[in-house]
Amino acid sequence: MKVRNIVQILAAMSVLTFGTWASADEPLELIHPGKLLVATEGTFAPFSMRSANGQLDGLEIRVMKEVARRLNLEYTPVLIKWDALLVGLAANQYDVISAAMDITPARQQQILFSDGWLESGGRVVTPVNSPIKSAADLKGKNVGVQVSTTFSAIAEEKGALLKNYKAESDAIQDLVNHNTDAVITDSISAAYLMKTVHLPIVMTDDYVSHIQKGFAFKLGKDNLVKAVNKGLADMNADGTYDKLTLDLVGYNPAPKEPIRSIFK
Repeated sequence: MKVRNIVQILAAMSVLTFGTWASADEPLELIHPGKLLVATEGTFAPFSMRSANGQLDGLEIRVMKEVARRLNLEYTPVLIKWDALLVGLAANQYDVISAAMDITPARQQQILFSDGWLESGGRVVTPVNSPIKSAADLKGKNVGVQVSTTFSAIAEEKGALLKNYKAESDAIQDLVNHNTDAVITDSISAAYLMKTVHLPIVMTDDYVSHIQKGFAFKLGKDNLVKAVNKGLADMNADGTYDKLTLDLVGYNPAPKEPIRSIFK
């Protein structure tokens, strides 16, 4: 066998065994070679949830599974509560957080985001026939938010009385039960619940924020992030992203101008 053929075979084996994004000289910074450990909640529809057959499904699940497939990695979900996500990432419990995390300047100082993979915004959700018609009406009202989200600061800025919840689903349930006046949550999540679960809730017309969401990694995992970014770009270019998301939200939520990763 020629030397050049042996080198080519070894390089190909490296891609399959260790998961490289470009060449054998630039291995991905994985906790377990060949596996992509992905933190997700499993309780935040339509991003991460259980399908009728009990399997994990949702926007982030579908997109990250496809990224892993393109990198020849085994997608391995790790279910964890929202408020423990960053602690687990720092402790090397998983390679990436796929949970729908807003890209903010403060978070960019602590973690490394992929390019923005989804664009959305915060909306105020209320019971039907609520006197709250916009975010300006939140002053003095009991407003539920998921703990450690960007919506907490927004609610306080509006003069609301903050109620924190570990899961977004708990906040919505309290709203339906009239135990709180409003909830600030992601507009895509709220629209999904209104469309599929038919809860007696509505959204105000105004947005309280416009954001992009990114997959989150520990600082220094540049090769892994670059590989994921390439996977995302390829998925958008070949139409796969559109096919994966259309039936869940009715449109393609990919940002037209994604926020780019900041490599230090």
